Amino acid sequence: MASPVTTPRSAPRPSFGLLTSAPVLLLALVLLALYFARPVLLPLAMALSVTFLLTPAVMQLERLRVKRIGAVLLVMVMAGMLVGGVGWIVAKQVIGVINDLPNYRDNIHDKFSALHAPTTGPLSRTVKSLHEIGAEINSETGPKPAGTQGTAGAQATPAPEPRTRRERLLAREEAEKQPVPVREVAPETTAGDMFRQYARPVLEPLGVLLLVIIFSFYMLVKREDLRNRLLLLAGKRQLNQMSQALNEAAARISRYLITNVLLNCGYGVIFAFCLYLLHVPNATLWGALMAILRMIPYAGTLLAGLSTVAFTVAVFPNWWHSLWVLLLFGGLEFFISNFIEPHIYGKRTGISAFALVIMAIVWTIIWGWPGLIVSTPMTVCLIVMGRYLPQMSFLYILLGEEAELSPEAQYYERMLAMDQTEAHEAAESFLKGRQLLELYDRMVLPALELSEQDRHKGALDEVHSRWLYQSTTELIAELTDYEPKPEDKPKEEPVTVSESSTATAGDAPAPAETVAEPEPEHKSPVVCVPAEDQADEIAGTMLAQLLEWRGHSTMLLGKTALTQEIMERLAEDANTIICISAVPPFAFAQARKMAQALRKSLPKNPIVVGLWGSKDDPEAIRVRFGNARPNAIVKNLAEALKQVRDIDSDAAKPEAEQGVAAVPVLG
Repeated sequence: MASPVTTPRSAPRPSFGLLTSAPVLLLALVLLALYFARPVLLPLAMALSVTFLLTPAVMQLERLRVKRIGAVLLVMVMAGMLVGGVGWIVAKQVIGVINDLPNYRDNIHDKFSALHAPTTGPLSRTVKSLHEIGAEINSETGPKPAGTQGTAGAQATPAPEPRTRRERLLAREEAEKQPVPVREVAPETTAGDMFRQYARPVLEPLGVLLLVIIFSFYMLVKREDLRNRLLLLAGKRQLNQMSQALNEAAARISRYLITNVLLNCGYGVIFAFCLYLLHVPNATLWGALMAILRMIPYAGTLLAGLSTVAFTVAVFPNWWHSLWVLLLFGGLEFFISNFIEPHIYGKRTGISAFALVIMAIVWTIIWGWPGLIVSTPMTVCLIVMGRYLPQMSFLYILLGEEAELSPEAQYYERMLAMDQTEAHEAAESFLKGRQLLELYDRMVLPALELSEQDRHKGALDEVHSRWLYQSTTELIAELTDYEPKPEDKPKEEPVTVSESSTATAGDAPAPAETVAEPEPEHKSPVVCVPAEDQADEIAGTMLAQLLEWRGHSTMLLGKTALTQEIMERLAEDANTIICISAVPPFAFAQARKMAQALRKSLPKNPIVVGLWGSKDDPEAIRVRFGNARPNAIVKNLAEALKQVRDIDSDAAKPEAEQGVAAVPVLG
């Protein structure tokens, strides 16, 4: 009997739940790996930066029909010749300047002598008195010279020669008790010691440079191969995100490096030109040094500037040239560091200015001074990782430039802090250049939704919720006298019609079109009714205010104000529009209950239900109302205004054109 065939199960995939659920632990492990593997990772990071810098030139040569290896060799040779030539010229001139410094020894001595304390006047006498007092204290408390005892100048009495045998033995024992002088003898210098002392400091940088050249050549030649390997590591499910992350990181780092080189060269040219105007010798040298050393963030700039100031101190007989050079360096650095670089680098790398400083310190601690050079490209990689990996999203929040709260979050946070002044200032700032409708739809109404969510979860107490609703009501009251912009006026109000609803399932969504529709002459009265609590009433107040500006007669009725008498009066005019205002998340039940009561008493009046900010399908919600099905479900105030206008337009048509079709639902 044949044994049944069993299908081998695939090996279980390893789980990294602990690391993915604890991003701080993952970051700590990454930092430890970066620290202990720095002999390999540091040349790799520097080679990566060189690759990003040279890739545009290699790609340009490839477009000119130059093969990959030839283009890479040509670009690397040209870059090496440029860097080596500039470095050789600058180093030769620096050595020449250092050799000329002894010629200015007298000038340097005179300047430092002038810095000493003055020889005349009360300040000079005070300094001399302090020196004399210090000398007397030292002479009294210090050790006395050997051979003196008692009064000064008295000589010590020599010890008598031992006469008896006993005395000679005692003298010998005393001599043996005296410490034996020890003389340190230096060990012989071996070949290994000489290698470690002289050759190692030279060979280590050369080895790092060789690794950088090898890694850069391989990365430039095998760009696609490296990218494919990273994509394979991410897997097919993460193919889209990983591809976007690689493209964004490459684009950001390339833009930063190219911009950095151009900006530093411009800085060096300006610095050299200003030094030439100040008649500083070797102005071109100091400009070139400034451009080169500024590649090292912070430390390189300081070294180049202070070296130039020290050179002017040695060369010029007065202090004015040194002072002018110091002011030039400080002014240029202040202007570029505070106005030019944050704007350019922040936009091109996506790193905040404060994060640049912090991460420069971190990379310097991990990899030393070379880490300072590659700090910005490596930080860009961290930001891209935080943007596309949800587990590392805190890196994008902490280091990225885009750290502003959304309008509704900013308003709600100030309200939670019970800071009414700043909350209203945030609303006024948002309103500049915008319509009042945008303020309500994008800031105030979403903030009310956040407050309702927190209140129903028990995270918002009664005191804060009452204060928030009262402050928001006061803000709306202050905006009652707001002068509407031209685009707020009815005749110029644009209507956005989306073509996605008429497109087929296989079509791409068409862009929205802005169609100006004429405002109907007939303005139906509108009654706004809150579904339940004060948040619903505030949303209804905003809708009523916007409708009044458009010429509608509006009325805001409380939930308890819908008496039988009011219902009968509303039923007398079938054109009166009833708007039910409800703020999620638990507003549907109250809105449906309110709609059922209104539909029973007002069967002919159009009813519009505003479920502000709802994420559900409007048609599905409308069906759930049952027999009390409203004419429309809207999600924001803009849709509500459009729906009211559509109802007015239908009411103005002849009865033959109106038909029996229901009012379309906005989605």
